[in-house]
Amino acid sequence: MSEARDAAQRVLLVDDEEELRRSTAQALELFGLSVQTFSNADHVLELAGFGFEGVIVSDIRMPGTDGMTLLQRVRELDAEIPIILVTGHGDVQLAVKAMREGAYDFLEKPFTPQHLAGVIRRALDRRALVMENRRLKAVAGKRDDLETRMPGRTQVMVDLRYRIRAIGATDADTLIIGETGAGKEVVARALHDVSPRANRPFIAINCAALPETLIESELFGHEAGAFPGAIRPRYGKFEHGRGGTILLDEIGSMPFDLQAKFLRVLQERVITRLGSNETVALDVRFIATSKVDLEAEVAAGRFRADLLYRLNVATIHVPSLRERRADIALLFLQLVREASARYGRDDLDVPVDVIATIGDQAWPGNVRELRNAADRLVLGLDLPSTDSNGRLRDPAGRLADKVAAFERSLIAGEIAAHGGALRPVYESLGISRKTLYEKMQKHGLDKRLISADQMLQDE
Repeated sequence: MSEARDAAQRVLLVDDEEELRRSTAQALELFGLSVQTFSNADHVLELAGFGFEGVIVSDIRMPGTDGMTLLQRVRELDAEIPIILVTGHGDVQLAVKAMREGAYDFLEKPFTPQHLAGVIRRALDRRALVMENRRLKAVAGKRDDLETRMPGRTQVMVDLRYRIRAIGATDADTLIIGETGAGKEVVARALHDVSPRANRPFIAINCAALPETLIESELFGHEAGAFPGAIRPRYGKFEHGRGGTILLDEIGSMPFDLQAKFLRVLQERVITRLGSNETVALDVRFIATSKVDLEAEVAAGRFRADLLYRLNVATIHVPSLRERRADIALLFLQLVREASARYGRDDLDVPVDVIATIGDQAWPGNVRELRNAADRLVLGLDLPSTDSNGRLRDPAGRLADKVAAFERSLIAGEIAAHGGALRPVYESLGISRKTLYEKMQKHGLDKRLISADQMLQDE
């Protein structure tokens, strides 16, 4: 079977019962499906994403991450991945709830392999249509999945998406720089999903959270007897990610003595497990993120210069919200829609004054803080910019600055609310088209919106 066909027929099967898992996989393979089995849901999340072209089949009742939790977490990665849930007799009501929350289908035990294979094939057909539609949109220059995940019309966001597409298609190790909450891990996942490694594991490692006493075992693995308590051999995270992408989150926190060992891995693409003298070839791509200036860390003697030079073959800067203020209203509305879907709430009609105030905030926590504000709004809690009665708090500064900031945020909010169409914006604000254009130029709003709307008017 060709590699392309394997990708198109791929099924991730999750069930904690080994015998049932094995027999189901064997039956599905007889129907020409490529099946990868898992005893728990954790590793499935390393494979699911926008680049995944297959289907997930999962039992509902499992220890640890159950089927319902898996459904929610996969939908956060890509809401259009088909998930088929397998239920016992007493779980039917729960399965119906899962259907309302986005599951593709559910099967009640016992079921025949033919029936399951038929459901999977229909789900694969749907996924193939979704992926083809995304590719066509990307070729046509229209809004695609990358813009959906990282919305924004400012030039810095246009440049960011361009760099992701250009670098993602290569195997170049990449350094991602950005403030806390700016979306560095989202960019890393996007690089993986647009790469040829999209159907392989994506392993995220938080360098700041690794236990110092076990850090080498966690990364490189160990042989039995390598240290007290090492009863059996164990793959490390690097080896577990073979063929895929390894994300080293906040690499500036990696202990200095470990940096030399990691540099060898980068240069030679081999690892040596603890307690072994044999090297293991490593086919992975490394992506590192940092919120601190690594050059300053090098100058301070806390980070190796040779590791920095080896890492930043390609560097991506993720802009803060301060650098793309014109996108804040648009981004907030999208986060509100996502929060509404996540919490099972009806779509919320966000008041214009709230949108305007959102655009006027500093947001030092960037997208993460903005997402929390969207969640609070959907849940009916107070926003940081409103008092207990929902009235707007006065920002500090001169009256002229307040008026200008409010006008800019109001216009940006209206543009976002109308999806970039300018005619309903100037009609709803009660101003002329010429006045709207002048105010957009005055406040530094995206001028490309003006030319695009004008072209539509001229047609």
